[in-house]
Amino acid sequence: MRLVAVSAGLSTPSSTRLLADRLAESVGDELAARGAVVSVEVVGLRALAGDIANHLVTGFPPPRLAAAIGAVTGADGLVVVTPVFTASYSGLFKSFFDVIDPDALAGMPVLAAATGGTARHSLVLEHAVRPLFAYLRTTVVPTAVYAASADWGSAGDEYADGLPARIRRAGGELAALMADRPTRVEPADDVTALEQQLADLRFD
Repeated sequence: MRLVAVSAGLSTPSSTRLLADRLAESVGDELAARGAVVSVEVVGLRALAGDIANHLVTGFPPPRLAAAIGAVTGADGLVVVTPVFTASYSGLFKSFFDVIDPDALAGMPVLAAATGGTARHSLVLEHAVRPLFAYLRTTVVPTAVYAASADWGSAGDEYADGLPARIRRAGGELAALMADRPTRVEPADDVTALEQQLADLRFD
């Protein structure tokens, strides 16, 4: 199975990338426990910023961006993580999904997550990120993971789970969706399909 994590973190090191890695690891562990063989790829949008801008202007993706788009659209499940900018997802995050065909992610299992400096922005996942992926007709897991600066290393309290528990729960939900998703059949090559049709012809 192919799991792809998309990180829109801009700094190095990045808490957004760290959260993407932790979530991908959790999903991978859950799938491995189910007996699945999993490959994990992380797509860092920071390195693709110029390519994304060029694609928006020209309509043609440079090779690195085309490879990233292919990885995302060919995945069996996605982890998507954005930093919070002005109470919403980042422009880089949105621009990347703007250059993907709107129908290419239909039915894709998605785990949505975000990072920010304060817990006040935690609802960004519900009022911005989740609607974006609903528009793309993906299947977003119930647990969205928001990590504020204070959440790292926190075990939570009697009213709320800590970040590690939320990561485990969300990872389990995405793994379950991926495991239950029917295996996709790649379309036959056009030339091969034509050859088969000709071979099936019978002449008297």
